[in-house]
Amino acid sequence: MAIFKGSGVAIVTPFKPDGEVNYEEFGRQIDFQINNGTDAIIVCGTTGESACLSEEEHVRVVDFCVKHVNHRVPVVAGTGSNCTDTAVFLSQEAEKAGADGLLVVTPYYNKATQKGLIDHFTIIANAVHIPIILYSVKSRTGLNINPETAAHLVRTVPNIVGIKEASGDIAQVARIMALTDGNIDLYSGNDNEVIPIMSLGGLGVISVAANVAPSYMHNMCLNYLNGDTVEARRMQIKLINLVDALFCEVNPIPVKHAMNIMGMNAGPMRRPLSPMEPENLERLKTSMRQFGLIQ
Repeated sequence: MAIFKGSGVAIVTPFKPDGEVNYEEFGRQIDFQINNGTDAIIVCGTTGESACLSEEEHVRVVDFCVKHVNHRVPVVAGTGSNCTDTAVFLSQEAEKAGADGLLVVTPYYNKATQKGLIDHFTIIANAVHIPIILYSVKSRTGLNINPETAAHLVRTVPNIVGIKEASGDIAQVARIMALTDGNIDLYSGNDNEVIPIMSLGGLGVISVAANVAPSYMHNMCLNYLNGDTVEARRMQIKLINLVDALFCEVNPIPVKHAMNIMGMNAGPMRRPLSPMEPENLERLKTSMRQFGLIQ
């Protein structure tokens, strides 16, 4: 059984002005997501600025999220690292905290071979008992999970069950599904490709846009899963301008600004991320108005 179907939010980590994690606000954001239909919470991913959290903070944020969600929806913890031992540690801690699954990104900077990737993911999977979703995002890590590698891992490692595909290459997604005979839990990692990926057998999305439009993302996925492909397609097309604005600077800079504009108190980013350029901020506000998120 899949960890979840539909819209999983790649939730931000809210910070106080002094840079500390704002747990009170984080709890409110979790409740906002669940109350608006989000199907899973993905904590400490790219959008959650996991790369700028200390290991101690990372473990505590996951633990807080699991406890606050309290089994209302599945919690998937991002536990990837460019160091296999660190990824093992974070994965084991997330399992201890009660996470329902793990999202493990390709090791960045080191640029392992595909054989190295197989070893890396296999070691992590063998260190825990909960299901793992691979995360392929070459634009951020410099390293692709080749379809053959994904298929090998899903066939040979029992608790590697899925992949978050953010390569932007629909042909690659189709090849993954062909090589696995569709026996992989496929999630879109790009908000502008949700319905195209679901048309290839995807179960939903791990979404940035859901931070500001949770009901919309949930309903778009639900429409497709329920067979209303016409409405799902319409919603995907309507979403495109907002998604473009949410990625006009590197994620999560725009989405945190959007949340702050909406009064959600996401707080600042941690360096080296910096505030938006004024022209991009205006573009974001315009897209938010057109989408109906603000007046």
